[in-house]
Amino acid sequence: MIRTVFTFVTSVFLSLPAWAAVEIEEVTSPGGITAWLVEDHSIPFVALDIRFQGGTSLDAPDQRGVTYLMTGLLEEGAGPWNDREFAEAREGLAAGLTFTAYRDTIAVGAQMLTQNREDAVAMLRAALVEPRFDSQPLERVRGQVISIIESNGQDPESLARDNFRAMAHGDHPYASAEEGTVESVAALTRDDIVAAHRAAIARDRIFVGAAGDITAEELGLLLDDLLGDLPATGAPMPEEAPFDLGGGTTVVDFPTPQSVVFFGHEGIERTDPDFFPAFVLNQIIGGGNFRSRLMEEVRIERGLTYGIYTFLALSDHRPLYLGQFSSSNDLVAQAIDVVQDQWADIAANGVSEEELESAILFLTGAYPLRFDGNDAIASIMAGMQQDGMPIDYIATRNAQVEAVTMDNIRRVAARLLQPEGLHFVVVGQPDGIEASN
Repeated sequence: MIRTVFTFVTSVFLSLPAWAAVEIEEVTSPGGITAWLVEDHSIPFVALDIRFQGGTSLDAPDQRGVTYLMTGLLEEGAGPWNDREFAEAREGLAAGLTFTAYRDTIAVGAQMLTQNREDAVAMLRAALVEPRFDSQPLERVRGQVISIIESNGQDPESLARDNFRAMAHGDHPYASAEEGTVESVAALTRDDIVAAHRAAIARDRIFVGAAGDITAEELGLLLDDLLGDLPATGAPMPEEAPFDLGGGTTVVDFPTPQSVVFFGHEGIERTDPDFFPAFVLNQIIGGGNFRSRLMEEVRIERGLTYGIYTFLALSDHRPLYLGQFSSSNDLVAQAIDVVQDQWADIAANGVSEEELESAILFLTGAYPLRFDGNDAIASIMAGMQQDGMPIDYIATRNAQVEAVTMDNIRRVAARLLQPEGLHFVVVGQPDGIEASN
């Protein structure tokens, strides 16, 4: 089943020392594969997180969804094991293996007991290097993907997001849902899936995080055994995605008493020198807690929604600044007006000292809570590498948040926020909204 998580040990095996004690070592295998390791021998357990950069953005125009389908098949039989045998063998090892396709990434997670590590790695290697793509599981998983697509077509949140991206990104793969369309997925052949595997699962795009009961020497040998037989290079990455949406409103008619609104404009790169001020600014505007400006103005003061949030979408080929909320059809126009007013006010006037202090306190206080186990730390380290962060980022991150000043916020608010460029996609039957599309 796609995106199924196989839980297999109690939470005691997921515990790690406090986040401040996390010490990352860079490991290079004899074959030249690099990984970041947090070594901890207090429990007989190790977690791996492997990222393959590219993801569903590698899909060809006439094969949207092929990477998503291919990824869902990696656990459905590999090497000597058919789909049933693979599931039984994994369960017998008490190993967790997950394979997930995102827009810019294929993420592979593995969790295993030390005593079963050799056999679990052999299974994971087979899934990555020798997937079978047998006809029966292929058709079963194809049916699951088509069911997901059909369900999303009746989900207002998915419709709002997908319509926004389709209008924003032209012919780029970002314009399509990761799952593809019913028509594109139905037309995919086994040869298409084999080609997608060769394009996406390759050594030139790997990032690895490892945490737990394994030494640097053992990890180096494991990396070569696990990944050394993959193709050296995969498909080239796509070009930069266009952004073709100007300010305005698009209404997608959908019979529901409550409209879903997805909105945004262009964003900021993770590597931009102004990223941390933008990160803190987003927390102030709509970071998801009750102290954000939009939550205060749209929900608490006016009762126009149950919740509203914004986020910096750090896509590889076009970063965006996005947000979402829901509101009853008779109130949604008013809620949109409030969002636009607040966007303009912050762009022109910045924020208060109290808002800045509150955001910094929240962001620095919440950060340690992310380091709640081997699996989480392995994932964080793989993500850090993929985002180009330095190896000491965990130790310096909170200091960079705390260094953000009011002057930084004012400058970045004026630069990042585009009140006239905000585009709202409204899925529902809203009152009093004249679509500009």
